[in-house]
Amino acid sequence: MQDLTTPLRYLDGASVVALCERIDPLEVVTEAFLGVRAGRSGVAPEAALRWTAPDGTAARSLILPARHEGAYGCKIINACIGNLDRGLPRAAGLIMLYDPETAVPVCIMEGAHISALRTAAVSLAALRAVRPLDTVDRVALLGCGRQGRTHLELLASLGALTSVVAYDLAPERAVAFAEELRAALPGVEVETVTEAEKAVRSAPVTIAATTTTTSYVPLEWLPEGSVFVNVSLDDAAEDVLLGADHLFVDDWHLVSEDDTRLLGRLAQAGRATAPGTTSTPDARAVDADLATLLSGGYGRPIAATDRTVINPFGMGVHDVALATRVHETAREAGAGLLLPR
Repeated sequence: MQDLTTPLRYLDGASVVALCERIDPLEVVTEAFLGVRAGRSGVAPEAALRWTAPDGTAARSLILPARHEGAYGCKIINACIGNLDRGLPRAAGLIMLYDPETAVPVCIMEGAHISALRTAAVSLAALRAVRPLDTVDRVALLGCGRQGRTHLELLASLGALTSVVAYDLAPERAVAFAEELRAALPGVEVETVTEAEKAVRSAPVTIAATTTTTSYVPLEWLPEGSVFVNVSLDDAAEDVLLGADHLFVDDWHLVSEDDTRLLGRLAQAGRATAPGTTSTPDARAVDADLATLLSGGYGRPIAATDRTVINPFGMGVHDVALATRVHETAREAGAGLLLPR
């Protein structure tokens, strides 16, 4: 038990990165999915504050409370699209963890790395469930930012990935990204293209990690047997979401309650329905949530020629699960700065 006489542990960005290297993030997010399915973990409604920055770009602050296997906390993640032109990271945030008995905050840590890592870990845990990772040799990346790089670095660390084809709306950003990626992953061939279609058509796996709010990837671009990981949620066009052979979401409630993303709007229009419902000519049922997929409970076979879409809305429980493991590791190692209250 910790109370107000116990110092508050602070973990800066460098400490968080170092501690995360001791953790298997795919194991942690899978454990969290199974915890949600069993009722041992869960999320509370998130709060969102949105505004327009002085330069006219969109800014927002999200607060995502969650619990995981007896641990409690929240992620605060902020972002401004204009930061890219300022030479700053688009997103920054903090994660707080609480004592389960007293509710006293016990740890504050830099949140951007964990946010990016859990997003990539969810994507790759789902990808691993539908395709053996050692067969994922080539990836198309849409959006050359932190999320994309984290996905590729994690995939490479798992022994996959020999080539990347990268696209960004700003070609100079794609070129700079490719140079950085070649230095970080010398065994991976990296090329850039100026058309998203060329990237998607040339790879068996596409990871979309952009800031778009306008869909632009139609189903016809996806090769047979490909997987489209719709991280940024709005890259895939309506016919991709409604026409793919398999469609997986992390949490149907979160998806269906959100009217800012395409799949949520389709749900509210009755054109996409919950897992377990029956598809009709007018509506497509989501095939399963990721907890079902990762637990081995998905009954339909995924053929080698099937097109699969993974649509991870984002659940704060994965941030809290990863942060809890980081905090445990920090306590064992005596890492971090202890702050008086």
